[in-house]
Amino acid sequence: MIQTPVSNPLLELFAPCLPQANKQGIGALAAADLSVNIPPYADMEPGDLIELFWGDCYVASTLLTESDIGNISVLHVPESFLQSGKVKTYYKVTKIGCAPVKSPSCKLWVKLETPGGHLVSAEGDENQGLAPVSLPEAIMLHGLGRQHLREGVEIRIECYPNMEAYDEITLRWGDVRMDLPVLTDNDVGKTITFRVPASLIEEAGDDLHQEVTYCVIDRVGNNSRWAPPRSIRVSTERWYELEA
Repeated sequence: MIQTPVSNPLLELFAPCLPQANKQGIGALAAADLSVNIPPYADMEPGDLIELFWGDCYVASTLLTESDIGNISVLHVPESFLQSGKVKTYYKVTKIGCAPVKSPSCKLWVKLETPGGHLVSAEGDENQGLAPVSLPEAIMLHGLGRQHLREGVEIRIECYPNMEAYDEITLRWGDVRMDLPVLTDNDVGKTITFRVPASLIEEAGDDLHQEVTYCVIDRVGNNSRWAPPRSIRVSTERWYELEA
């Protein structure tokens, strides 16, 4: 992160840093124990008061001692202050007998809602809030044959809870994965339709119970975990061809 100092006759301060920020902001996991790093500044002295603000609300402070000089100061944001949306955080430094000096702000997103909704159980890797993938009825009934090595397979993913722009969906076909295009505002609330290329099907190989599933990671790193898998029969050596 590029840090731009604020000129002041007494102090030059840099924006605070959030080491737990993932991608574009703070997700549900980081929110449970969120810390903010205050970079050291010139002329640090014992007795300096550092006050941290989240939005425009005071959340924490520390009074520097001799052992703090030249080191990063770490302050914590109580989870009760966090709400989903865009927010800025900054701090003020007050030296004895001087007016407070405000630092530049760090702006970021907070998103506490996980794609697919919160897990019913913390154990396991499956999110019941995500619907299994939808495939053509003929494939569900009879499986997949040689025809699909030429044409690929169309798959649909239904709209899921907490669907938002910038969500990233990863499909897992057996042991092979494929990343879908990042969602846009136009995709939100709609079924996502895409085609699995024949090359991926061939790479994954034959399996009488091939599992197909997906997961979603949002703009701040919240991970939905995997949707309940759909099991299909894949036999690229079958001599007959199925109707699409």
